[in-house]
Amino acid sequence: MTNMENSSQLTLSGGSIDAESLINSLFDAVILVDNENIICFVNYAAEKLLGISASLLIGLELKVLIPLDSALFSIIEQCRRSSSSVVESDVHLESPKIGSHDIDVRATTYMEGSDYIVLMLQTHLMSRQIGKNITNRGSVRSVVAMASMLAHEVKNPLSGIRGAAQLLEDEVSQESLGLTKLICDETDRIVLLLDRMSFFSDTQPPKRNHINIHEVLNHVCQLAQNGFGRHVKIIEEYDPSLPAVYANRDELVQVFLNLLKNAAEAAPKSGGQIEILTRYRHGTRISVSSSNEYIDLPMEIIISDNGEGVPDDIKPCLFDPFVTTKKNGSGLGLALVAKIIDAHGGIVDLINTDRKTEFRVLLPRNSTLMKNKS
Repeated sequence: MTNMENSSQLTLSGGSIDAESLINSLFDAVILVDNENIICFVNYAAEKLLGISASLLIGLELKVLIPLDSALFSIIEQCRRSSSSVVESDVHLESPKIGSHDIDVRATTYMEGSDYIVLMLQTHLMSRQIGKNITNRGSVRSVVAMASMLAHEVKNPLSGIRGAAQLLEDEVSQESLGLTKLICDETDRIVLLLDRMSFFSDTQPPKRNHINIHEVLNHVCQLAQNGFGRHVKIIEEYDPSLPAVYANRDELVQVFLNLLKNAAEAAPKSGGQIEILTRYRHGTRISVSSSNEYIDLPMEIIISDNGEGVPDDIKPCLFDPFVTTKKNGSGLGLALVAKIIDAHGGIVDLINTDRKTEFRVLLPRNSTLMKNKS
């Protein structure tokens, strides 16, 4: 058996659909292995998770990809012995071929009496990111309070300092003019930083309309190619079936402009490449930790670059305010991205890969929070 049987069809009122196509539409990775743990089938999500195409995976022994001491093999054997489903959370997979992944595993027999095992691998980065978004709102509120305080207590004296420096320009020597200009420039920089921070104090819900996300991305790409992204090649792979998203256009432009600018700065000066991918993921519903609710997030936008990646030590707090790897960065760009996406009922996360940096934005189509998961 090298793939799913072509005869596997589901008959619907509107016709029939191929079972393989149905499995390929799943958000979770699906891998079928035979009695010798040789891979017989993988869906698109499994290709993406492992970073290897199906043509190379099919026919490969699982142990070539994953060390034999991995908990995954114990789960497979337990499933074979018991002929029943086995579920295991927080399984760590790591090898030079597939990178590092933390997943939940569900193993079940392919057919009764068969040694073939179906593995469903679910990454829980998004669920964790939702939980992080919720728990980090306290820190965002602290930034809001600080921004309001700073705007009132600091901007007024800064205005006086700048005004005094301008008056001094008429009295100081030519050699000292550079110092007064330095004072003016630095006060302007601080005011600009405070203005950016003041965005966090805006708690009003954004005004939204039904917009074409591809129009937003095309606009952002045009800005990049005429400015900060001249040195990189931008590859766009858009899903033409993507419906309109209910959002604030200007705020989404700000989100993807920030993400694209970060990607352009991370990409190498020579051979730099940015990929923008959109797709509609049917049935993408993410559980909210410690609640009886889920979020329906079918709209997926991925922006990736071929730079050196994000250092491991800042990945857990990458979207927190004032966290940055840039020499002169303020650390507010990604925090702003997270705030806007959160206000739209979506999530943004960094996909953990050793090969490239990928930022994924998931957005709702219309309504956001849905209750009663059952």
